[in-house]
Amino acid sequence: MRSIANCFCLSKANKAPGFEEHAILASETNFNVNEVEALYILFEQLSSSIVDDGQIHKEEFLLALFNCSSKKNILAERLFELFDLKHNGVIEFGEFVRSLNIFHPDAPEADKIAFAFRLYDLRHTGYIEREELKEMVLATLHESELSLSNDDIEAIVDKTLQEADLKGDGKIDPEEWKELVAKYPSLIKNMTLPYLREITLAFPSFVMETEVPDSDLVC
Repeated sequence: MRSIANCFCLSKANKAPGFEEHAILASETNFNVNEVEALYILFEQLSSSIVDDGQIHKEEFLLALFNCSSKKNILAERLFELFDLKHNGVIEFGEFVRSLNIFHPDAPEADKIAFAFRLYDLRHTGYIEREELKEMVLATLHESELSLSNDDIEAIVDKTLQEADLKGDGKIDPEEWKELVAKYPSLIKNMTLPYLREITLAFPSFVMETEVPDSDLVC
């Protein structure tokens, strides 16, 4: 336990850009202080995987989350944009914790629905348009290593838009999105990560090579 305490003391002594006190982050999220401490260890590993500057760059984020640092991945890049709350091209520790909090099992469903909507709103118009919906369907199929014919993909997009677009204006607004999620809750299933209660198991690829037992990090 002494080595862990020393690790935390060293981390806090060399505060990275955008560092926020763990107790403050715990008070503003569903994580307790011990869990924020564990997240900080993961954050340090991520933020030093390519550029050791205490911030997560896009390449580091893509490498950790999707095992791709250079090839184009719409879903991964959009997630990075949403985690980058300050829109300055990097993810700082406070942004990292607050963004992960959306995926916590105890986070409000309304927050998850809103985040998922923004994930699909690729062009930041406040709507999910047909082309955006198609791009996300393609990205999801790619991540799942599934292959469908173009006709099947178009049919999925058309059916989804037809069912969700209650106003008939060719796009999905936030209220229509809420209605669709209420009808099909599985649309936000991936917005909840049960293992965020056991922080170091939440993103297995985030845990690179640590010699610190999980039991010593999370109470």
